[in-house]
Amino acid sequence: MALPAPALALASASAGASAPFAWSLLLAAGVVVFSTVPLGVARSQANFQMADLAAPRAMFERLPAWGKRAAWAHQNCFEAFTLHAPAALLCLLAGVGAAPEGTPLGVTAAAVAAWLHPALRLAYIGAYLGNVPPLRGLCWAGGLTCSGILYMEGLKAVLAG
Repeated sequence: MALPAPALALASASAGASAPFAWSLLLAAGVVVFSTVPLGVARSQANFQMADLAAPRAMFERLPAWGKRAAWAHQNCFEAFTLHAPAALLCLLAGVGAAPEGTPLGVTAAAVAAWLHPALRLAYIGAYLGNVPPLRGLCWAGGLTCSGILYMEGLKAVLAG
């Protein structure tokens, strides 16, 4: 029985070359989980009670200003993850690999983008909580660009196929 093309590409890709995409996927999911920490702290400062479990979004107005930003940052983390996860998976399945010989530093744009995305998303949360809109916007745009690079490199690998 032959492996389907994506599984074959994944099996043939070296573990080292595909590691940035797997780690990026894992770390990006970790950022989503981490974003619940400041939100939880804000809810505790807003006198969260068991009765609030019936309608947790109803307590939004009781949150301090930074807590509202924590809620918005948390929601945006899910949105960013839904864009980034398929891009990282595409690179994994398409077999986006190591840099060609002669590439400066031996690193691909896809690998840099994969590692940079989770870091930018963490910085985004900090900038959102700290109410620094220009930095938040740069982190958001940078993270989106990283996901775009992964889509582009993954599609190039599929089409080169």
